[in-house]
Parts: sequence; structure tokens; C-alpha cells
Amino acid sequence: MRVALLQITSTDQPAENLDMVRRMLREAAARSVDFVLTPEVTNCISSDRTHQQAVLRTEEEDETLPALRAEAAQAGIWLLIGSLALKTGDADGRFANRSFLIGPDGSVVARYDKIHMFDVTVSETEQYRESAGYCPGDHAVLAETPFARIGMTVCYDVRFPHLYRRLAQAGAQVLTVPAAFNDTTGAAHWEVLLRARAIETGCWVLAPAQCGSHADHGGRPRRTHGHSLVVAPWGEVVADGGAAPGIVEAVIDLAQVDRARARVPSLSHDRPFDNP
Repeated sequence: MRVALLQITSTDQPAENLDMVRRMLREAAARSVDFVLTPEVTNCISSDRTHQQAVLRTEEEDETLPALRAEAAQAGIWLLIGSLALKTGDADGRFANRSFLIGPDGSVVARYDKIHMFDVTVSETEQYRESAGYCPGDHAVLAETPFARIGMTVCYDVRFPHLYRRLAQAGAQVLTVPAAFNDTTGAAHWEVLLRARAIETGCWVLAPAQCGSHADHGGRPRRTHGHSLVVAPWGEVVADGGAAPGIVEAVIDLAQVDRARARVPSLSHDRPFDNP
């Protein structure tokens, strides 16, 4: 199966981002790929909540989702919209960070709301409180497709291995990790975390990423790490997108899932133990 990860630099303007992604998606489809994946917050990167309230929409009113569904249907491909920032209508005013799996007929096959919020202090001058603007999800999602069972996750989830283990034990063969990974932590941890999740689960890991400096007219400037990765079930990095926008292609063979798990069947070796 041929996959293509779109590595992009989203701005805080959804219409601009949609135009960019549509062009790249059409280019990827022209290369005869079967599955295209975009990064986290494909539609808008912003730390300005006032601006987000002005430009974001609910899922029902959002323009990016139907446009990309139509693109998938026209090309006859599977599409993971890594995530969209969406209004929820909740009383607290927070948004959803929601990933969508789109079928080749344009239908929404699965939705996943990011569970773990990026609330960290990277340094004295760099702090993030994702939970201040986004509602965390509370359901793990395993999507059934004709080609693979897909465990859907987003970005900071990658630091919580129990989520991936449960997805793999439930049948996942492919794990998606769309991200807008911080440049500082990305340089230190991104590749090793993704390789660890692949090795622990015996799954393919597909991780499309945001990259570079993001235009944010009202909020704090932000840089993301890039390096969209495709990692094989034995832990090898099959493809790396580097630091610039582009299309990262790879061929994945699901037979490698069975081979990796047969060599080290750790998913079936859980034992009960007392708490420390």
C-alpha cells in the first residue's frame, strides 16, 4: 500500500490553508497513492483565542472538512485529516482537536478527539496550555478499513504508551500520529517516541507533521519540528520528511506487522502486578 504524508506550514487563516492542502492532495493523488495523511490542526494554527473564535467553525459549518471530503471522493483515495480545530458549542468556549478518517467515497469513516492536552513548560519563555483552549476527548478510536485496522491518535498522545498498547491489543495494525510538534521537544524526542510506539506495538506508525514558522497575527509566534515519519513495525524509519514542506511517500506492507509480533510477542505477555 502506498501512503503519502503531507508536511505543511499552516497559518492562522483557514482559507489559505485549505487552498494549500488541496493543491498538495491533488499532487499526491496524481502519484497513485492509496492513503494521504495531513498533520494536526491542518486548518488553523493560532494561540490567539479571540482570533480562533472569529475564524473557526463547528464541524457542521466548517469549510475545510467538506472540501477535503470532496477531494478524497474525486481522487478515490483514503484520507486522514490529521485534525481540525473546531468550535464545539460547549459552555466553556473551548474547541475540539478532531481527527477525521475519510473514505474514498468522501464519507467520514471515523472521528477521534485528541485525548491528551499539551500543558507543558518547555522553558521560562516557552509555555503551552492546550487545555485552556481545547476540550480533551475521552474515547480511543480504532477504525476498520478494507486495508488495515487503524488506531487514531494525535501529537501529544504519543507520550502515553498505554493508549497505543490498548489500540494494538484491540487489533490496530497502523497507528496515525498527526502532529504540530514543538520544535524544541521535537528535536529531542519526536523520532525516538514514534519508533518506541512502533516497536512496542508491532504497528506501522504514520506521523504527518507541521513544520517551520507559523504566521500568527494575534498570538505568540510558533515553530514546529517537521520530520514527518513513516516507521515500520520493527522500528526502522522508512521515510523522513525533513524540515521543509513537501510530500513524503512510502510503501507499507502489513505482513511486517505479523512478522514483528511473531518475533517479539509482547502484546500477549501482560502479567498482573501490585501497585508500587
